[in-house]
Amino acid sequence: MKTIWKEFREFAVKGNVVDMAVGVIIGAAFSKVVNSLVEHILMPPLSVIAGKMDFSSAGIVLSSQHFDTLEAAKKAGVPILYYGQFLNALVNFAIVSVALFFVVKAINRLRSAEAPSPTTQPCPFCKMTIPVGAKRCGHCTAPLPEA
Repeated sequence: MKTIWKEFREFAVKGNVVDMAVGVIIGAAFSKVVNSLVEHILMPPLSVIAGKMDFSSAGIVLSSQHFDTLEAAKKAGVPILYYGQFLNALVNFAIVSVALFFVVKAINRLRSAEAPSPTTQPCPFCKMTIPVGAKRCGHCTAPLPEA
């Protein structure tokens, strides 16, 4: 039993597992921020343009009966297709996708930053390390060819 516990502890303490856990926690917090952005900042102006004040309560009653409000249809137990909640989820997904695209793009830019150009080179005669712009090797004093 100790070996299983030891293996599990080694697995759980590995950098990738801890990084993944931190990512999940940050993702959950980021999701709340994006949901609030969509629900409280973006959707109200969009709903004013579209003529309704709240997309999340928009829906279609899937019945031949007529109801004055969706709430009345819901109380009657009639199925309702809430497309407004889907629109909110779609906008939410689009915002998360765009935000993650820019985050990944920034991370990739940091990862693939060009390596600085070398400041030294080997002497073609004695193979010792010399500065790139040297005219003569400081070790063997051989004149160096112009680059």
